[in-house]
Amino acid sequence: MKWPDNKRFAFTVFDDTDSQTRANGEPVYRLLEDLGLRTTKSVWPVAASGTPSDPGSTCADPDYRSWVQQLAGRGFEIGFHMATSHTSPRAVTLSALERFAEYFGRYPRTMANHYYSEEDIYFGDARLSGANRTVYNWLTRFRNQGKYRGHVEGDPLFWGDACRDKIRYVRNFAFAEINTLAACPWMPYHDPERPFVNRWFASTDGATVEPFVARICETAQDRLEAEGGCCIMYTHFGLGYFEHGQLHSRFVELMKRLSRRNGWFVPVAPLLDYIEEQQGAMVLKPEDRSRLERRWLWHKMRYGTA
Repeated sequence: MKWPDNKRFAFTVFDDTDSQTRANGEPVYRLLEDLGLRTTKSVWPVAASGTPSDPGSTCADPDYRSWVQQLAGRGFEIGFHMATSHTSPRAVTLSALERFAEYFGRYPRTMANHYYSEEDIYFGDARLSGANRTVYNWLTRFRNQGKYRGHVEGDPLFWGDACRDKIRYVRNFAFAEINTLAACPWMPYHDPERPFVNRWFASTDGATVEPFVARICETAQDRLEAEGGCCIMYTHFGLGYFEHGQLHSRFVELMKRLSRRNGWFVPVAPLLDYIEEQQGAMVLKPEDRSRLERRWLWHKMRYGTA
C-alpha cells in the first residue's frame, strides 16, 4: 500500500464510548490532538431508558455533547456505538440515528456493535458461519446463540435496513497483530452472506490501556513502519487511560514516539475510503471468510476477546 504524502504507514483508533465521560475522555483527546493524531470516537446518541450497562455519558448530556461536537469540529470522526448503553428496539435505534445526524450534521459513517445491545448487527454467533459458528458457540457455552438480532427481519430489534442505508463501515473481528491490514487484507470488504452491512473492517485488539500499550510497543511500531502497514486500534479510552488525575504514563510515552514517526494519522472512515480507492471494492469469498473466522477464533481462545 502506498500512503499519501509519502507516509510510511497508517495508524488510527476506533474508541468505543463505554465508561467514558468528558472528565476522563478529554485529557486523552487533548493528547491526541496535541500530537497531531485524528481518530474516531463513538457515541451513544440518546439517554438510557433502562439500566445502563456502565456509567459512560450519552449525548443527552449537553456538556458532554458539546465537547464531542467540538472534537468533530477539530477533525475527529464521530462514530456510532448503538443507540445507548443497553438494548433498544427498532424505533429507538432509528430515532438515535436521526438524533446523531442532528447533532453532527450527518449520519455516522462508521460504527461498532456494543456487547450489551441485543440489536447488534451480525454479532455473537451471527459473526461466523458453518463449523466456525459451532466452535464459537461451544467456546461461549451458547450464551450468544441467536442473542443479537438487529439483522433479523421481522424481529422487534431489526434495523438492518437503516444500517445498510445510512452507515458505510462496521467493525468486526479484532486481532493481536499491530498491522491490521496484514491480518485482514480484504478490508474494507462486503460479505454477501451479511447484506445489511455495506463494508466491514477489522481492528487491532487493545480493549483497555494495558493491551493497547502492549500492541503498540516500540518493536511493534518499528514493525508496522517497516511493513508499510495500517493499524486500526480498537479500544475504550474510558477504561484506564486517565486515572487519579493523570494519563497513563506508558500510553503517553508510546503515543509520543508514534507521533514522531512518518505515519498517516487520520480517522477510520477516510482511512478505509483510501484503502478501497487503492485496492478496489473487495467481496469476501467463502474460503476467505472461513480463514478469517478461524484466525479470530484462535485469537479469542488465546486472549478471550469479545
